[in-house]
Amino acid sequence: MKACELIAPIEEFAPLALQESWDNCGFSVGDPQREVKRALIALDCTEEVLDEAIELGCDIIVTHHPLIFKGLKSITPSNAVGRIVSKALKSDIAIYAAHTNMDKAADGVSGLMAAKLGLVQTKPLNQEQLGLVGNLKEPLEWRDLVVMVKEKFGAEHVRCSAPVEDKISRVAVCGGSGRSFIADAMAEGAQAYITGDITYHEFYCERGFMVMDIGHYLSEYDVVGLFADLLCKKFPNFAVCISRRNNNPIYYY
Repeated sequence: MKACELIAPIEEFAPLALQESWDNCGFSVGDPQREVKRALIALDCTEEVLDEAIELGCDIIVTHHPLIFKGLKSITPSNAVGRIVSKALKSDIAIYAAHTNMDKAADGVSGLMAAKLGLVQTKPLNQEQLGLVGNLKEPLEWRDLVVMVKEKFGAEHVRCSAPVEDKISRVAVCGGSGRSFIADAMAEGAQAYITGDITYHEFYCERGFMVMDIGHYLSEYDVVGLFADLLCKKFPNFAVCISRRNNNPIYYY
């Protein structure tokens, strides 16, 4: 099977045309026309993930985050991206990413977050179609919502702003770095906004509204399983592996 044929179900689910103008989805390394027999799925293409692909005999790596975000002025061993590109080319491994197009897809990254929390009556958080807002099936005290979030997303820690006094019934979510959509969450009537990469000053929230930062990695990791499901359903006899070496790059001590 050709690499471009393999990723067709992903692009059908999340067309490349959906990606943001600043993004770099699609093939970043390798020939889309090359034959592939085994795929490795990961959130990021790190050096460890590439070595894993080589060891497993995978000839294509499918990730959420693009390996190359900005233009490369050189490809040398002096930095990780240069080393990965060089080694992937030498090993004849293609690297493909579906990023903001997967964020915007109806049942993509934010849809997975909303489903985990059991949100109903969901709608896009903004005109960019990034993030979702919806209602909990039953209102919760903020403490109970934090407990549920930690349990559902496997988070040991959740960074929160000052808690709200009333029970929370309306919640907004956005996978990855959603700090720029705080105002959108408030405008849509959310009492809590769950995302990643919130900075210090953004934890100063208005009364009746709070933010919960579960981290970039945990908010998006379920997309790995979604990639695998899309490929396995379309090509049940194709070998699809989920990376065991793509770990959260943030450590807590």
